[in-house]
Amino acid sequence: MTLEQKIGQFFFPAVFINDTEENILATERLIKEHNIGGLTFFHSRASAATNYETKKKIVLNDNSFQRLKELIVRYQKCATTPLLMSIDAEWGLAMRVEKTPQYPYAITLGALPNSEKNLVYEVGKQIGLDLKSVGIHYNLAPLADVNNNPNNPVIGYRSFGENKEKVADFALEYLKGMNEVGILGCLKHFPGHGNTNVDSHLGLPVLEETLEELLANELVPFIKGIENNVDSIMIGHLAVPALNDGKNTSATLSKSIIETLLRKKLGYDGLVISDALNMHSVSKLYEKKGQLEWEAFNAGNDVLCFAENVSEGIEEILKNATPERIEASFNRLWKCKQKVGIVDAEPLLPNLSKSNFDFETTSVLNRKIAQNCITKIKDNHNTMTVFDAKNREDLAKISFYKNADNSFFKRLSAALPSPEFCYETGSDLTLYELEKSLNRFDTLIISLFVPKAKPLHNFEIEDSVLQFLDNVFQNKKCVLYLFGNPYALQVIPNLKNASGIVQMYQDFTEFQEIAAVQLLENKECKGTLPVEVNFS
Repeated sequence: MTLEQKIGQFFFPAVFINDTEENILATERLIKEHNIGGLTFFHSRASAATNYETKKKIVLNDNSFQRLKELIVRYQKCATTPLLMSIDAEWGLAMRVEKTPQYPYAITLGALPNSEKNLVYEVGKQIGLDLKSVGIHYNLAPLADVNNNPNNPVIGYRSFGENKEKVADFALEYLKGMNEVGILGCLKHFPGHGNTNVDSHLGLPVLEETLEELLANELVPFIKGIENNVDSIMIGHLAVPALNDGKNTSATLSKSIIETLLRKKLGYDGLVISDALNMHSVSKLYEKKGQLEWEAFNAGNDVLCFAENVSEGIEEILKNATPERIEASFNRLWKCKQKVGIVDAEPLLPNLSKSNFDFETTSVLNRKIAQNCITKIKDNHNTMTVFDAKNREDLAKISFYKNADNSFFKRLSAALPSPEFCYETGSDLTLYELEKSLNRFDTLIISLFVPKAKPLHNFEIEDSVLQFLDNVFQNKKCVLYLFGNPYALQVIPNLKNASGIVQMYQDFTEFQEIAAVQLLENKECKGTLPVEVNFS
């Protein structure tokens, strides 16, 4: 390859599974004209990839999985140099593609006891197999961020928790599982996005820690990954003034963070990839097209993820970079392509006629995780309380944000028959009528299916629902099962008055059924909260 062709390899533009033929043809031209190194797949242009501030409706497509496979075949066939296909699939293809297997969030896995970390390995392995089946080689996951800020708007549920050693161990297990089946992994977001309160899709978070503080906490999982030859490390769009002469420069554009800290001090010589260059924390910094791509490369990134100015970026790098630097980055990327077997042999293309995943294997794995991560936060003889109330006909069940025909209630109904109520979305009047209906019961089993995983607007739990919970916790015996982000416990008023609290993390059918079994049989809960949660 010429130097210009080698530079083309550093560019991984975004492609969208549900896109127009016009845009697909434009991607094919990029591949043919600029010898780009890979692609990063997203669901659609209305998805979070480009729709940070507006509320464009994402149009779901049950055929996304088939389209993804067809596009991978099409793009590989028009590439002179085999493409390294990548995707951000932290909890599986389902993060981007409908009707594909979904695995638990990292925060759920973080609740597992250390003795069950093999389940994290199995998650990595199964995700790897799913990606391999569609022709993807590289998962931009997992997070190595230590989540020590409950107000973090973007990391939270995506992190294994606040314990640096557990984050390090579990991230490695996930990586080992993917590597076992030939899929590359990536630790992100260096030097650590956990203790931030700004979403880097929208603005630039600033870490105020010193190098010593980072080495003692945020950097621990990355150091362990480097010791274990992690395939790649993604640089986060976050500023660390202490490492950058007091300046608020994004780490993705900082030589002192990538070259001095990561390369020299920590001794990492693997592939370094930027976080998406369309994110607003960096995308609006330079008027000249190609300047951002050059600055990111010059800072030390080998791969430019979601680069929006490919031809201009190649031109700027060719004009400014030394041949030695170009060769060094090219060699790192080439090693990754060799590792997944697309250099010395034709890339394995997905089978377009095969359309089924092994959902049963996914379900069995998710059930094992549910059995081992269920976390009892408060126990006031929950099982005895509800059975006693049932015998006195004083028991009712109420579900929030899921109808009463849910798997949790179904599993309870035979042993604990009682009136069932639900609130999905409605008005204050609906809740008022619900409260009146509950007057004659003194014990409630409450299942709260938290609407959103991100903390914005109290996880989308309505104020009227929080007020309702406040009242019932004060006036009735309540056993709460929370299906969702454990940080949601912090927004529920008067939770200290609940008789029992059990944290379930996910709303999957398997998690609901395990929750019911635990209540009926008073089973031991093996999980622990992966983050500190303070509630009133």
